[in-house]
Order: sequence, then structure tokens, then C-alpha cells
Amino acid sequence: MAIPKQTAERAIKLRKLLAHHAHRYYTLDAPEISDDAYDALARELRALEEQYPALAHSASVNSRVVGDALPELKKVKHEVPQWSFNDAFTEEEVRAFDERVRKLAGGRAVSYDLELKIDGLKIVFTYQKGALALAATRGDGIVGEDVTHNVRTIREVPQRLSRPVDLVVEGEVYLRRSGFEKLNRERAAAGLPLFANPRNAAAGSVRQLDPRVALARPLGAFVYDLARTSETVPETQTGELDYLRALGLPVNREHRHVETLEEVYAYRERWRGSAREQLDYQLDGVVVKVDERSVQEVLGYTGKAPRFAIAYKFPPEQVQTVIENISLQVGRTGKLTPVAHLRPVAVAGTVVARATLHNEDFIKEKDLRIGDTVILQKAGDVIPEVVQVIKELRPREAKAWQFPTRSPLCGGDGAIERVPGESAHRCAVAGSFEQQLRALGHFAGKSALDIDGLGSETVRTLMEHELVSEFDDFFELTKDELLQLEGFEEKKATNLIKSIADARTVPLDRLLIGLGIAHVGEENAFILATRFKTLAALRTASAEQLSAIDGIGPVIGKAVADWFADSRNEGMLARLLRHLDVQAVEAPVGGLLMGQTVVVTGTLPTLSREDAETLVRAAGGKAASSVSAKTSFVVAGDAAGSKLTKAQQLGIPVIDEEEFRKRLGA
Repeated sequence: MAIPKQTAERAIKLRKLLAHHAHRYYTLDAPEISDDAYDALARELRALEEQYPALAHSASVNSRVVGDALPELKKVKHEVPQWSFNDAFTEEEVRAFDERVRKLAGGRAVSYDLELKIDGLKIVFTYQKGALALAATRGDGIVGEDVTHNVRTIREVPQRLSRPVDLVVEGEVYLRRSGFEKLNRERAAAGLPLFANPRNAAAGSVRQLDPRVALARPLGAFVYDLARTSETVPETQTGELDYLRALGLPVNREHRHVETLEEVYAYRERWRGSAREQLDYQLDGVVVKVDERSVQEVLGYTGKAPRFAIAYKFPPEQVQTVIENISLQVGRTGKLTPVAHLRPVAVAGTVVARATLHNEDFIKEKDLRIGDTVILQKAGDVIPEVVQVIKELRPREAKAWQFPTRSPLCGGDGAIERVPGESAHRCAVAGSFEQQLRALGHFAGKSALDIDGLGSETVRTLMEHELVSEFDDFFELTKDELLQLEGFEEKKATNLIKSIADARTVPLDRLLIGLGIAHVGEENAFILATRFKTLAALRTASAEQLSAIDGIGPVIGKAVADWFADSRNEGMLARLLRHLDVQAVEAPVGGLLMGQTVVVTGTLPTLSREDAETLVRAAGGKAASSVSAKTSFVVAGDAAGSKLTKAQQLGIPVIDEEEFRKRLGA
């Protein structure tokens, strides 16, 4: 399979970038990006290598265990090679893991042991005749660092086991959460750099030359895997943990034996929630291990990870994605906020497709460009924010973005001004929020795209949370975003997303109504749609051509031509059309109302005004908005008002809905 040049270049950049961050993380304990962001980059590289096997490289983080031994500490070779786990983030990925396991197990019974994945520093403990002889870091999986002098200071780690057994076990050293903030306060007071997180604090503590540093820090430890023993190896992972506990080793008691995937999902959900906050150590997921050792031996290992276990990680708080476009959102006060339209990505358990960019200064400070790969984080807000640009992955065609001087969001001439002395921009014309609220409501309304569930209050809520500001924003909404808004439960959010999806197929006349072009109501939209058939043909029509159409005239013709000639409308329409399937509208060639002009007024018993006028046009008639001498008849309901009065004055026939239906043959 031929590898696209752009893809190959991306893989090279990712490999180099990951190697840099792995060295910062594993070797120097000085990370520049979060674990979540690193994982996201590694997943992208793994996906490329799986799609194009020729991209696989021996130096890839997906092919080896990363990390190097520090020269200041004694290097030691592990008796047993050290592995890391492959990651899963979704139920689908865990289900795929389960299917692989059961297929390779060849019909053998399979169950799982579930363990909390402690976010600390992996340590390999070696006991000789029951006495602690060596504690070493994982390093590159083959060679690690001797940190025995520091590990001996951790009170959970026994210096001597309950029996004189020869043993190699693997575990995790962590810094207690209760002591992390205190430690950083002390470092700040001493003018020292702060630890990024408890994991790095633990690593920094264990990899000191002076054991008094580790002794002074609130370190803890758990063991979770038996690599070698001079005694009989238990037949299950659950039995293995019981065996290690009986020897006096610190084993986390929250592990569970399960039989089904539903139990796996439930265990992970429990620990990603409030239960996680009750612990004095940090988690980043759970580990799913085949419980039966006989099946583990059949499954074996890849070059990097065991096939019988997987790390089912919590939804990342930080992810990477790509900025595909930047647009503006208008707030209630007329303040304009730039928003990044993103390649959809899951973050903190929800799928997002946009992120706030705050203001012009924020964009310039981070040098954000359309096409950039960025790190995204979510800290409880509906719209996440961009925290970092990965410039090493910037494509050559990435475009800089400039704050515009005009926007259709602002009404009038669309003028934008920067607030003196502030980083904010606002519409020069007041009231633009309410104006745009009306425009969006009209677009989603009954006479236009008719999106059920998008009433004015819902649109207002979406605007206030900066989820929509232009027409195309409706089609980028996700259910996860809606569920975080007050008043949206599962059913309501699901129904609205379905209504929006249904509206993607739209007749041309309904789209023209929704765009809010001056003087283009239902009848004129119908005339234009049936005359030009496609939006492309209408967009290229001149004002003179439009004005010559019967029923359009020079005022409407100029308004339509001017609207399509406006570059701001052109850009908005281009974005919108990516989401829509616009259907042609055919004019009737005959009908019971052919040549007649009909006005519908008041509230009819069963038909809305829009539905009644659609029936008029389908029968070959013209649905007019005002009564004149050319009106053939008026269909009147309750509270008909001035149109009924004028019809009576002019002697024009007035009928009710029942008679109207009879004339249509219904």
C-alpha cells in the first residue's frame, strides 16, 4: 500500500516528538506535556502504523518500552524483561481486546481480574531468601536504575518477607495526594520548580542519590504482579495477589474478579467517578488481566506488551486534535469570541468539536493557525480550551488567522471594534446578540429548516453557552455538549440531535427562507427555487436577471444579488453547505389553484399558515402575504385581523379551512 507523502511526514514528526517527550518524562522527570496529551500523540502514531505497516519503526514508542537509565544511578539488568500495557479508552476497544483474548484462548474458559491502575513510578522488587535485595526502575525494560536505598525508606515495602522465598515482583511507588500540595508549597518557598503532578513527584523522590529526600516525602507503594518465585506459582491472577499479600507485600485490596464485560465497564465507571476522589493516591484507569495463568501463557506477549492484559484508562482530560477553522461567537453584550472548529474528539468523557480561543491576544500569544495540531483540555466547562500548540506537527499550509473588521453577526454594516484598553472585540452596533438570536431562530423555524426542539429559548441557551452563533454551528452540536446544559436530559438531547440530522436534507426554497435574505419570504423563495433549480445557478445570477423574473422585480432582485456577492455571506454559506443536502424544487405544471392568488390569515384549526401556503403552491397557486385586488380568495381562521377586514372591503371571497380543503380535493 502506497503511503501518502503527508502521512509519512506526519509519522516522522510524531516519532521524533514522542521520543523527545519520553526522554523528558521517563528519564528527566521533567515533562513538557501532560500524560493525556502524550498518550493522544502515541495513539495517533499507532493508528498510522497500523494503517500503513511499512511505517512501523524499531524506534517507535509503540515498539519498545521507553526510558533510559540516569548516569548518576547504578544501572542494573532486569532478571525478567519489563513490559507496559496497551491502552483502551472505550467499551468498543475493550470488547475488541476480549474478542482477541477468547479467540487466541482456543475455547478455554476466560475470566478477568480487575485492578486499579496507580499513577506512579514502576518499580521491580527483588527478594533473596525473603530479604529485599534490589529495587530498580523500569528504565527501557531491559536495564533500569538501582533505587534500593530510596525504596527502603517507604514503610509499606517490607525489608523481609514472611518466608525466605526468592522473589521478583513488580509494583508502583506513588506520592500520597495528601502530601503533594504541601510538598509543592515547600518547593515554592525554597524557590524550586514545582512538580507537575504526584507521579512526577514520586519519580523525583525515588531517583535521588540521597535517601533522606525520599524519607522526607509521603511515598507509598503497591505490588501487583509476580514475575518469578522459588515457590509454586498460583494458577490465577487473583490467587497471585493473595499469595503476595500473604508474604507481607502491599497489595491493593480494591481488585475484583469478574466474568463479564458488563462488570468490567461497571468497575471502571465506579472508579472514574467520586470513589476515585476518596483515595489517597492517583489513578489513571484500571487494568484488565486474564485471571487464568494457563491462558496468560498461551496468549504471551507482543514486542511491547502482554496480550493477556490491557490498561482501560479513564477519559483523558487532555487530548490532541486539529483546528479546521476559526469563527466568531457573539455574546449578549455584543462581545465577540473566536472559537476553534475542531476535528471531533473525546475529552473527559464527552465528544467536542469546538473550543474557545478567548480573544485576539490569546491567538497571537499561542501563534494559533488553522491546520494546527493542538492540545485540548476540559475543566468542567461546556466548551473546552486550547492549552498548547504542537508546532512540530504544523503543516506547511497552516493559515494564520486575523480578527476580522466586519462580521454578519453584528448587523448593520457589520463593523467590529476593539474595546479600548482591553483584549476584547465587540460589535459596533448594539443589540447584535438579540438580532442574531432572531436570525438563528428564523433559520431553525417552521417556515425554514423546521428543526423540532430548536425554539427561541433553546437557541438562546445555546448562544449563551457559546455553542452556536452562525447557522452551520447547529450541525456541529454533539449530544455530549447538550447533556451538560441545564434542562437537557438524555431523551431531549437525543431528539434534538436527530431533528438536526433530519434537517440536513432541505428543499432549496426552505434554505433560501432560512438564510434571511431581505424580502425573500416563502413565496419569493419558491419562485427563485423553481426558476433556478440549484443554489449554484442562483448564486451566479445578476441583479438584472433576477429583476426580470415575474414576481421578483428590481428591489428583490438587487437584494438577492447583493446578498450572494457579500464575501461574509459567501464564507458562511460555504461552511453551511458542507452539512446540507439541498434538494431541487419543481414548480407544478397544473393544479386546482393554477393562476390563483391566495392569502392565508389567522389561526386555522389544523393547518399552520406555512403548511396551508405550501398546499397552495403545490396546487399551482400563488401564496401572497397581503390582500389586494389581485387576490382570488382569503383563507381565514381565528383572529384573522386586518387582512380579513381588507378582503371584506374589497369584496374578495373569504373561506374557512374546511372549504379550502374541499377546493384542493382533500
